[in-house]
Amino acid sequence: MVNAYLGPVMQGYIRRLAERLETLGVTATPHLTQSNGGVIGFEAAAAMPVRMVLSGPSTGVIGAQAVGRLAGLPDLITFDMGGTSTDVALLPGGEPRLSGEAIVHGYPIKAPMLDIHTVGAGGGSIAYVDSGGLLKVGPRSAGAAPGPVCYGLGNAEPTVTDANIMLGTLHPTHLLGGRLPVRRDLSVAAIERLAAQLGMEPYATAQGILAVVTANMAKAIRVISVQRGHDPRDYTLMAFGGAGPLHAARLAKELEMKRVLVPRNPGILCAMGLLLTDLRADFASTRLTPLAAGLAPMTEAFAGLAGQAEAWFAQEHIAPEARQLRRSVDMRYAGQNYELAIPLPPGDLGAATLAALAEGFAAAHHRLYGFIAEEEPVQLVTFRVEATGTVQKAVLRPRPLAGPEASAAIAGERALWLPETGGTATVPVYDRERLLPGNLLAGPAIVEQMDSTTVVLPGMTARVDAYDNLILEAA
Repeated sequence: MVNAYLGPVMQGYIRRLAERLETLGVTATPHLTQSNGGVIGFEAAAAMPVRMVLSGPSTGVIGAQAVGRLAGLPDLITFDMGGTSTDVALLPGGEPRLSGEAIVHGYPIKAPMLDIHTVGAGGGSIAYVDSGGLLKVGPRSAGAAPGPVCYGLGNAEPTVTDANIMLGTLHPTHLLGGRLPVRRDLSVAAIERLAAQLGMEPYATAQGILAVVTANMAKAIRVISVQRGHDPRDYTLMAFGGAGPLHAARLAKELEMKRVLVPRNPGILCAMGLLLTDLRADFASTRLTPLAAGLAPMTEAFAGLAGQAEAWFAQEHIAPEARQLRRSVDMRYAGQNYELAIPLPPGDLGAATLAALAEGFAAAHHRLYGFIAEEEPVQLVTFRVEATGTVQKAVLRPRPLAGPEASAAIAGERALWLPETGGTATVPVYDRERLLPGNLLAGPAIVEQMDSTTVVLPGMTARVDAYDNLILEAA
């Protein structure tokens, strides 16, 4: 139903886009991103638009995966915070998790997509006092027009951005490297009105807004990590999106995570992810089969799926040497209404394959739910093939280290209100464009760039690696 509803809209959009690209003289073969993190040709996208309903956040995860590997930090929790929402995902061993279903705008969709959890917490999230007299933040958002109070476009309700403006974490007169003027006095007045309702001091109220939104984001990360058997302290927090680096240090502190990775251009990492991914399609066949008798049905199912994948390879003109197939099986105990995706070992199918699946399922079930029901029969539910066509991608090149001294990148200083001291401190403001690989700086400090702002808390250090990533670590 969703596919039929979106089809005419997407087909018209893709047709117009293709015509414009041709008029502009673009000779590269155009692709669109999918919810599974891969890209797909225009023809396939027009035929199956349901594959792209969550395509935006997925490329951020792929970009984070590539940057994390180059930085030597593959175990990541991605933290993509924008104006209206925050998207988080878990990458154990540098591999994003796939989900076979999701609820999108109230509709259940059985299509492969990256396992991304979203909460209504962004820079435009509105702070208010609820009927019980408590401070709440989001999910209602001021959007971009009128936007936060500091934009001066008519909104009178304070947002997360206004709290950052008042506290000094954001520049008090402009954002986006001077492209967007803001008014701190409007933010302060709005937060003072909110503080009067709460009976609190204005600066404490502004910090309270950040504390509430941090708690909301920490809850989202616990959903994808702790509740699935993973300790966030074993991971690096990858912060991107316009507001991600602004809140990452506080969020990492809340979760007791020791390290934060901020890519060179966090505001456009989702766009960069498009240049770092491959062509990809997923094929599935559901055949409810007992594990013990699953060899013949599994062999037949994977043969059919491999045929579909080969047809797709041919349609996308992918060279034989660039073709890859990965197989997995959704498994469950008999009587369960949820499945776990278990990767299939490479090679020919046989008795050893069934034993490997049984072992993998038991380990995954124990990690996720804390027990193994050895006496319960195991079922094979859905057989899956992930087809990947390797394509030429953007290359990120390292730069030589220039030494730890970062004073040449200091662009000024700013008054920053810190809850650690309950008062205002003057901290250095660094220009990200002037920081060099190897530079080291100590918090409290602020690092500004056109597309984002990074806050380094007291007791933290920040260093620039060879790929111009900013790595924050607890002392």
